[in-house]
Amino acid sequence: METSTDKSLDQLFWIRELVKSEENLEQTGVIDLHHQQNSEKELLIETLHFLQSLKNRFIETSSAFNELKSSALGRVKIYGIAKTHSDFMLFRNGFKMIFSLKEAGQISIRFNFLGPNPGPSQLPSMGASAIPMMEEHLLEAKVGPFGEVNWTFRSHSIQLNNVVKFHLSLFIRESAK
Repeated sequence: METSTDKSLDQLFWIRELVKSEENLEQTGVIDLHHQQNSEKELLIETLHFLQSLKNRFIETSSAFNELKSSALGRVKIYGIAKTHSDFMLFRNGFKMIFSLKEAGQISIRFNFLGPNPGPSQLPSMGASAIPMMEEHLLEAKVGPFGEVNWTFRSHSIQLNNVVKFHLSLFIRESAK
């Protein structure tokens, strides 16, 4: 679970950068007119923070699913995977859903089956056409005019809880086959 201290430290990143810049000015006496905020590093931190928040919510919701399930068969398991400390995978009945950092500002959600493929399903979409099941879902950060980060899927604004609800429901339905 994310603590308020963790969130405060992430939010203080830009203040630390200001302090470093100020100290550099005091030590060298040189003003860096081309110094800009390291937006790529900030975006990477925001991306890792969002991925960790997704992981925490999936842990909470999967635990609730497992506790309410009367049988031990078909429980959802969550594993960390190697790329970053925030990357993770849902696993159930030979079905994997992998959440990983693709690059700063991009989170990849991929679906994999172990064993015989039961056939690609079509997902309901926000528009008129269906989304292929095995297609990568890419969550993308859009940076606003004041550096705020808004998360999107196919240019549509998204909310963390809705992403979790949609993907966990999809995962449970598809892995029950």
